[in-house]
Amino acid sequence: MFASGQFVVQLMERFAPRRLAVEGDRIGLQVGTLQKEIRKALVALDVTDAVVDEAIAAGVDLIIAHHAVIYRPLPAIDTSTPAGRIYEKLIKNDIAVYVAHTNLDTAEGGMNDWMADALGIESEGCLEEVHVDPLLKLVVYVPETHRRQVQEAVWRAGAGQIGEYDCCSFEVKGTGTFRPGEGTNPHIGTTGKLERVKEIRIETILPESLKGAVVQAMLKAHPYEEPAYDLFPLKLQGKASGLGRFGRLKEPATLEAFARHVKEAFDVPFVRVVGDPDRVVRRAAVLGGSGARYMRHALRAGADVFVTGDIDYHTAHDALAAGLAIVDPGHNAEKIMKAKTAERLAKDLAAAGYLTEVIPSAVPTEPFRLM
Repeated sequence: MFASGQFVVQLMERFAPRRLAVEGDRIGLQVGTLQKEIRKALVALDVTDAVVDEAIAAGVDLIIAHHAVIYRPLPAIDTSTPAGRIYEKLIKNDIAVYVAHTNLDTAEGGMNDWMADALGIESEGCLEEVHVDPLLKLVVYVPETHRRQVQEAVWRAGAGQIGEYDCCSFEVKGTGTFRPGEGTNPHIGTTGKLERVKEIRIETILPESLKGAVVQAMLKAHPYEEPAYDLFPLKLQGKASGLGRFGRLKEPATLEAFARHVKEAFDVPFVRVVGDPDRVVRRAAVLGGSGARYMRHALRAGADVFVTGDIDYHTAHDALAAGLAIVDPGHNAEKIMKAKTAERLAKDLAAAGYLTEVIPSAVPTEPFRLM
């Protein structure tokens, strides 16, 4: 049995939710339809002509890309242009294209965490917050006989997490009153008769993003037809997600040695370096893609060296004057996402019982060569 396109995307968005994307980012379905069976999916950094040919040869139904194949609004699809020919080949071969960009960058365990791990950065946080998941408090009243059943259901759905502690809740014993009306089928009591039942008031915390799942789990586990519950917004800040990562290096190194490590870790043909090659670097920041405008964020994070792509001449001079070393492995360093995304998605599909195959693109899309 093969997964539908909608289910494949559902798994992707469970890992890298759309809400984590920077406002205005071009993400989601860009070409084709998800209303079909996906026998094989290809994960690519860029959707180039060669990548599309690779997908056609491999019998791919869906390309999951990091960079948008349609970045600017199209006045027309002119198949005589390079871009138009790509769209034509995709449509004629019924290959859909779905894009996960800054939501994948921002996601926990996503692009920037992969890059930080590859460089040996012990992550302490993100360079810029993109999304904060508000916290809610769930209060539900349960008969004593079903206390554990309801608690475990909401915990499994993601409630009760405070820092590194889980299964967090508070209980108070009390008495609930109700009178079942005509047409009801009460778990406890008799129609038309006032009932007094020993109940437990259970309080627990949850991120707003899990509200639907937690409430549904609670309702399913609760024995009453009409459970009494409340959801309260909290002023406590929830979990922040953002771009870039920073922290201490597992092993301090000279800038020259660290730059060589960056080149090897990201399998790129060259790196550009700003700073004294003999300087010892102990703290680092990394941001996939074009990170020039985050140079000041890296400084505020206390980084000795900032690893990012597409650094321009003037930003390099500013960093040098500010005492921040830079290693620029280019934008293509983000190709680390191909194997990582394919591995995770394949694992999730297999766990759900689907035979859909997920492969990383083998086509290089680095446009630069060192002469």
